Amino acid sequence: MIRPLLTASLLLLAACGGPRTAAAPAAPENPEIAACREEARNQPIARDLRARLMTTHAAGRAEIEREQAEAESRAFNDCLRRRGVRRGGGVEALRR
Repeated sequence: MIRPLLTASLLLLAACGGPRTAAAPAAPENPEIAACREEARNQPIARDLRARLMTTHAAGRAEIEREQAEAESRAFNDCLRRRGVRRGGGVEALRR
């Protein structure tokens, strides 16, 4: 009695999985956006903050990571504006 129930439950679980499909390939990134992303990462302030992050204790890491994200985001947006690339809408992040 237990064996048929176990077999049936395993078959049901296998059926729920469905066919495995490969993930859709990501759309190629716009070359202007890729260039701006690279420029934002190479800003002196972003490099300095990454260097500080390596030497900072765990207690101060969150603050430096936040500053780095803000600096890179600002540089990325400025680059897109300079190049005339329109970016999707959204809400600016709350600054603390």
